[in-house]
Amino acid sequence: METQALAHSITLEPNDARRLANLCGQFDQHLRQIEQRLDIEIRNRGNQFAFYGEPKSARAAGEVLSFLYKETGNRDHLTPEEIHLALQQSGVEELQNGSSEGAEAEQVVLIRTKKCSVRPRGLNQRKYVRAVQTNDINFGIGPAGTGKTYLAVACAVEALLKDEVERILLVRPAVEAGEKLGFLPGDLSQKVDPYLRPLYDALYEMLGFETVGKLIERNVIEVAPLAYMRGRTLNNAFVILDESQNTTREQMKMFLTRIGFGSTAVITGDPSQVDLPRGQASGLRHAIEVLGKVNGISFTHFGAKDVVRHPLVQRIVEAYDIHEAERDAMSGKPDEDAA
Repeated sequence: METQALAHSITLEPNDARRLANLCGQFDQHLRQIEQRLDIEIRNRGNQFAFYGEPKSARAAGEVLSFLYKETGNRDHLTPEEIHLALQQSGVEELQNGSSEGAEAEQVVLIRTKKCSVRPRGLNQRKYVRAVQTNDINFGIGPAGTGKTYLAVACAVEALLKDEVERILLVRPAVEAGEKLGFLPGDLSQKVDPYLRPLYDALYEMLGFETVGKLIERNVIEVAPLAYMRGRTLNNAFVILDESQNTTREQMKMFLTRIGFGSTAVITGDPSQVDLPRGQASGLRHAIEVLGKVNGISFTHFGAKDVVRHPLVQRIVEAYDIHEAERDAMSGKPDEDAA
């Protein structure tokens, strides 16, 4: 790395050799991880750290190291995954993108639920939550691991606990992704339960197993396949359509026109993961084109840098994006499934 000017420095207290070794990682791998993400250089002597590079990035690195050093008081071993999450939470993408929307998004601090408080990580997640809290219809679009569905469920639970809505509806299209529903045991509801499991898991984490069971019995929480929405009007409800890339154009229009007064809808999906039969257009892709400029509808687009799972997932998403872009460039046309 080219030598840069000193931009920031910090001294971490107490001066504890064990905690400092934990902070820096084996062969300083944690420091190198922060350097690569923020495009800076970090030098340290004991508990004194100097940061070279762009001043805002240097200060952000100092804040991340200070936060992580506090964590070493409770953890014997920091992992690269925890460094990754700390960087995500610090809002580094705001620095890298030069966004002017960060101040408004930063106002979102916590989503409070019965069992836990959920903190959006990074600028895009904060913008997403802010949009859900202020718009009636919201799209969260991007790859797996970016928190689209989890944050939507958290917002729904918070709205229910605050009596802002009377019920929560969690909806998914029951599309066969290579597996045949007909061979699964049980009635239709039981057949699609495995497809809805991520939604159940999020509810259990935020409300507890017993509370979720009671609310489902009282129809305060309803988890259902998309086909069950036809003919209904949903007033005073928080409705989440997950895996929406697997809706058809007709299904997406049907769902969006179910929304009634006092309701909030969140539609999440990944346009690169369509499981519809070849030649069948995705309702999510179509909705992005048709509704992109409609007032009152928000679109939050997530990318590989927003992935909050294992850092390897971020690199996998980036590799697939590069491969698909190169394939499209060679063929001279977009993905056939997008047609």
